[in-house]
Amino acid sequence: MITILKQGSALANIAVALLLYLIPAGTNAQIPIIPAPQSVTLGKGYFAPTKKPATKDMVVVTEKNHGDEYYRLEITPKKIVCYAATETGVFYAKQSLLQLADVHGRIPCMIIEDEPRFEWRGLMLDVSRHFFGKEVVLQQLDILARLKMNRYHLHLTDETGWRIEIKQYPKLTGVGAEGNWSDRKAPRAFYTQEDIREIVEYARERHIMVIPEIDMPGHATAVYRSYPEFSTGGTGRWAGFTFYPAAEATYTFLRHVLTEVAALFPAPYIHIGGDEVHFGNQEWKTDPKIQQFIQDNQLGNEVGLEHYFVRRACEIIAGLGKTVIGWDEIIESGVPADKMIVMWWRHDKPQVLDQALKAGFRVILSPRIPCYFDFVQHDTHKIGRRWSGAFNTLEVAYRFPESIQDRTAGRERQILGIQANIWTERIADKKRLDFMTFPRVTVIAEDAWSGTENKNEATFKERLPLFLKYLDTKKIYYFNPFNPDSTPEPWGPEKEDVIAEG
Repeated sequence: MITILKQGSALANIAVALLLYLIPAGTNAQIPIIPAPQSVTLGKGYFAPTKKPATKDMVVVTEKNHGDEYYRLEITPKKIVCYAATETGVFYAKQSLLQLADVHGRIPCMIIEDEPRFEWRGLMLDVSRHFFGKEVVLQQLDILARLKMNRYHLHLTDETGWRIEIKQYPKLTGVGAEGNWSDRKAPRAFYTQEDIREIVEYARERHIMVIPEIDMPGHATAVYRSYPEFSTGGTGRWAGFTFYPAAEATYTFLRHVLTEVAALFPAPYIHIGGDEVHFGNQEWKTDPKIQQFIQDNQLGNEVGLEHYFVRRACEIIAGLGKTVIGWDEIIESGVPADKMIVMWWRHDKPQVLDQALKAGFRVILSPRIPCYFDFVQHDTHKIGRRWSGAFNTLEVAYRFPESIQDRTAGRERQILGIQANIWTERIADKKRLDFMTFPRVTVIAEDAWSGTENKNEATFKERLPLFLKYLDTKKIYYFNPFNPDSTPEPWGPEKEDVIAEG
């Protein structure tokens, strides 16, 4: 239910009034909504809400000849009519009304006709390196819903911690959930299965799909600590980094785990990671059983074994009625393009995107530049990542995906959408999480929803302050790009830790 909020500050109201005043009626207008709608035509006058919530004044008309996320709002001085094919479309119409109503006692008359550019408009939260509890997740879901984002990817397992309860293997959380990136002795932290059900339902009510990631065959050190029999041993930094690929017991373990995961998440996808396996497969080269397994199965070498593992994981997940998603390394695994979705993340390897598209894979665009929110967002910031000096400002993110459109031209149907990723090695608390997420996620929302012809960087910056006021109501500590000195960078576990790569 939408409630008309109290009028905002005088300055905000003046800004909105000026923005609307400068837009002539009958044009494809830029109104104070993020993400920008596809089509806006301003009328004359205002709709004055009654004392009831505005949604009680809104009449919904079902029109089945449109997509599930389409809506049309007709706002006149006397009524608000919403045309939509589904409840999702109605929900998105309400989000647009909310953004107009936040700073108006009245709503300007207009017609909005809108639907998304991409079907996948996502955000990933890494809860393995540093855990963030259910309340943080629910708040993020609220804000994503406001931005009409519809995919929430939980990175649940990695080297640092296993963060989801599995009934059949209690040591995964009894041992594997201990510690975090900055304190290896931190108390256990994980989501119970009841927590997961609550998160999934909360997201569903906001028309958001939650996608779980169980990382394999690499990034499995938390499993090594819990059940070493399923992991490659070894010593040093990468000990236990990979699952043990040459024993049938490993695949039985994964089948049991993934069966519980599949039952908790109604989404048709399970993400398996599949990245950076080479960091931990050194033990594969010296283990005689693994070498014999490679020879017996004619896999050629350790890379062939990695691909074999991915194919086995895909078979298990397909048997559970789900589709696999993986990071872009998995395109070499031999899994057919119609059986797997690829997340392109290595921005420095655009040829991998080309290869995935040419092979017929469906692709989610998620490159480090500009979609990784562990990269710094201002040149003065001291904690986070850079790549050959580059980092992720609002401006860099706003020019995406147009910045790679020459590579996707002619294959637009294979692009499912865009996703931002929050890796949390250097994000240890909620204040820093909020700072690194907001307001950059608003740019990704607009990149993924609004068509190229409707994006305008200048008007986006005019609309953004109104959204920042909404974040204020949520007590979000965000980076203020208009006055960076007003929002100092929160320190993380390290006082100065810029990672230079590339």
